[in-house]
Amino acid sequence: MAPVTTQWTRLIRFVAAEDFRVHIGEPVDPNLDVGLAAFQGKQIQAYEIIGSALDPAASVSKRVLTVTRLLSPLSNEEIKVVRCLGLNYSDHAAEAKMAKPAFPVLFYKPVTSLIGPLAPVIIPRAAQPPKDNLPDYEVELVIVIGKPAKDVSEADALDYVLGYTGANDVSFRKHQLAVSQWGFSKSFDNTNPLGPCLVSNKAIPDPQNVLLKTTVNDNVVQDGTTAEQIFNVRQTIAFLSQGTTLEPGSIILTGTPKGVGFVKNPPVYLKDGDRMSVWVGNGIGTLFNEVKEERPVSLAKL
Repeated sequence: MAPVTTQWTRLIRFVAAEDFRVHIGEPVDPNLDVGLAAFQGKQIQAYEIIGSALDPAASVSKRVLTVTRLLSPLSNEEIKVVRCLGLNYSDHAAEAKMAKPAFPVLFYKPVTSLIGPLAPVIIPRAAQPPKDNLPDYEVELVIVIGKPAKDVSEADALDYVLGYTGANDVSFRKHQLAVSQWGFSKSFDNTNPLGPCLVSNKAIPDPQNVLLKTTVNDNVVQDGTTAEQIFNVRQTIAFLSQGTTLEPGSIILTGTPKGVGFVKNPPVYLKDGDRMSVWVGNGIGTLFNEVKEERPVSLAKL
């Protein structure tokens, strides 16, 4: 089968200043880190894309719109499923003193966990105080599936990719390490930034050559590359599609490199007021998100 082919190279979703409606578009500046520009309050302009992000026939128009609010590149309604790999980087497994898995370590997330650029990451009351629950950052490359994929071979796997984006898989280590199933500890509402830009598969022909970086309060804490993945993008798609259809709009978080907080001595954890940024290379850009602790019910009602 032919690979998914888009008319756009970099896609963003946003509220336009011209009509205060949600649009998708291609940034006018092909080199602009839209997440960084949004964080700095700089003007972002985009050529409106006619159609949906999941429709390869969507066309780039000549109409220029101005971004007043940058959103995640896919809406929650467009996302079919959120599948995730854990412990998928050799350097991360080494720092955690854990053996490399023989098969992908998998878990799901609900779409309610997803948020966009500049939205606050919420530490829920169920995961407080932070010093006991160890909220942690994880920069990740995200695969977006563009056409139905079932029983796909590794050789053909990239033909099913619409594009790639970034994520910060904020994880709560107390809950994660208490049980063998990681879904609960990584699924709280409003904890997983996604974006800022969806880059087409044609612009990232080799997803094993993408740089990743995390900064917390201006300190670089992760600085890695997808070359360290244990199960690469081709292997991941082939494995997950065995007997299971990955529908267009399925997204796959592919794991994080070394540098996470809970393995440090003493452990580093996220807390109210912390400023995080995760950057994914090859045109995907930077997600900036501040950490907020959910207030007690009595205070929330005031």
